[in-house]
Amino acid sequence: MSEPTSGRFLLVPTPIGNVGDITLRAIEALKNADRIACEDTRHSSPLLARLGIEGKPLIALHDHNEVRRIPDLIAAVKAGETIAVVTDAGMPGVSDPGYRIVQACIEAGLPLEVLPGPSAVLTALVGSGMAVHAFRFLGFLPIKKGRRLTVMKESTEIEGTSIFFESPHRLLSTLELLAGELPEARCCVARELTKKFETYHRGTARDLLAHFQTHPPKGEIVFLIAGT
Repeated sequence: MSEPTSGRFLLVPTPIGNVGDITLRAIEALKNADRIACEDTRHSSPLLARLGIEGKPLIALHDHNEVRRIPDLIAAVKAGETIAVVTDAGMPGVSDPGYRIVQACIEAGLPLEVLPGPSAVLTALVGSGMAVHAFRFLGFLPIKKGRRLTVMKESTEIEGTSIFFESPHRLLSTLELLAGELPEARCCVARELTKKFETYHRGTARDLLAHFQTHPPKGEIVFLIAGT
């Protein structure tokens, strides 16, 4: 008797804020999956309930257990299961768990389907008004101030736009560093994208520093720096 081959992995993007951004295809994939691997099951459960998807087996798949969980997931897909992979928000694998499971799936020669969907990176890029013909996403800015400043200065010298995630608790420090060296550098702080209090703050590093010194930043932030 031949081994079942109908199983597959589905990487399913979820809304970055507004639940209305879920796609019809994503809903169908989540409904039809045998199991759903979630970055945080406590976070994903309310979304699934809102979509009318209840009673579906959920598996925790995050940075701390991804390596040991992968062999079991690979075995399940080989046995014919369809497993959907979701993170707390946005596209799995982009500064979130998912990269390792994709690698393992490719190495095992298993079917893999990546659904398109919400992305904080592209949403912020288009809304920033900065160059979109060339851009790079570098995840979170470095923790060490010296390296952080180096990366930001390099971003002003290359063609296109550089996109980063940044913590609201560190944004002031980041703007102080950049404004201290390059006060006229063009920046954008995109905050709480797709949510009720979504804001875009565009201007020079000096202007944005002055604003956030009197308006402490809150929520999830995408930080963009314009290049040449």
